[in-house]
Amino acid sequence: MFPSRTWRENPQRYRLEAVKCSKEGTVFFPPRIVTPGSLDGSTLEPYVLPDNGTVYTYTVIETPPSQFKDAAPYVVAIIELEDGTRIMCQLTDCDPAKLEIGQKVKLEFRRVQTHGEHGVLSYGYKAVPAIEGVTTV
Repeated sequence: MFPSRTWRENPQRYRLEAVKCSKEGTVFFPPRIVTPGSLDGSTLEPYVLPDNGTVYTYTVIETPPSQFKDAAPYVVAIIELEDGTRIMCQLTDCDPAKLEIGQKVKLEFRRVQTHGEHGVLSYGYKAVPAIEGVTTV
């Protein structure tokens, strides 16, 4: 992701901000300005996603694009958060052979990639296995 785009998306990437339709209760992530139920955006309210969830599904990337070649193999997963919202992100700090659907995870703020010859860092969220008995604030 390019640095200018990262800057524009700071709130949603760094604080997991979404929008929730007060009329329907539907959560949209990334945030939208309009939705099928709110064409003028008047019923959309800021909403912070929970940082705990479970693995809904996943895949192991063995042959990555060039910017992620040093990370291979790595896992990309769809995580179902506690509120039912599903997001896609990298699942890290785990053995891909031991992953299970339904496994508890939490989201953390991490470096996603280094961009270009000047080494501009991009940060975002990644999922990591949850440690039993440890809760996040």
